[in-house]
Amino acid sequence: MLNHKVLDEINAKISQVLAASPAGDVEKNLRASLQGLFSRLDLVTREEFEVQQAVLVRTREKLDRLEVQVAAMEKQFRTESVKQQ
Repeated sequence: MLNHKVLDEINAKISQVLAASPAGDVEKNLRASLQGLFSRLDLVTREEFEVQQAVLVRTREKLDRLEVQVAAMEKQFRTESVKQQ
């Protein structure tokens, strides 16, 4: 298996060759086009996504606890209603 240093060196050499060729210009233009496209899209960063995911998990846990409490209160209400009849 190749180590990371060898892979990094191969990648650097390929990048040098591409930068010196017309493919380098194509890559630059493609990057610029993609950056423009991404800036117009309504995207969030991975960090923002993970923060919102954590908030959603906490909200789900709180909702689950509240559902248990409501079920207990409903049961108690039914029990008291039956006793009053």
